Amino acid sequence: MPSVRGISAPLPEGTARAPLAPKPGAAVALGLVLAAGALAGCEYTYDDGRAGSAQGTGTAAPAPAFTRDPLQQDPVGAAELGDWVSRALPGTTGPVVQADAGLLAAGEDRLVASPVLDTGTYILSIACRSQRRVTFTVRTETLTLVDLALRCGINRENVIYLSTDSVLTVRVEARTAANYAFRVHRL
Repeated sequence: MPSVRGISAPLPEGTARAPLAPKPGAAVALGLVLAAGALAGCEYTYDDGRAGSAQGTGTAAPAPAFTRDPLQQDPVGAAELGDWVSRALPGTTGPVVQADAGLLAAGEDRLVASPVLDTGTYILSIACRSQRRVTFTVRTETLTLVDLALRCGINRENVIYLSTDSVLTVRVEARTAANYAFRVHRL
């Protein structure tokens, strides 16, 4: 009797059915499901040595106040400037060798020069408050150390190494009205 798809004819006595052929697609799918289940429970942690990690032993400096609400990015007036600077750039442990803060009008730029700084390592902390980016350019007499268009509300710290006694010149530029603040302290 001929076989019709889905219906099989009875086999004569003593004849065995052929084993089913393996389906490689099903095996691959099963393997992927098992691998995904095993990976779902994995977690990798490590101690990066920074303050605040579980095993770090150093003392942590106070974190700067990050203002991410766009409605809080409008510049403050002269009366509120000191309060904003103290929140944006909290105190430091090293001696401050240069600091400045102010209000820039749209399209204005400000140039501030430091006294002669000794050879060594310094930290430059910068912050701004504006609806647009503010550009900070820090140079020595011969070299540009930092050239950054900072998105306001995100503070930044840069480590600067001076290989010779140098004067730092900080240029701050804004397209729209902005508050700026920067501080250089010895590491």
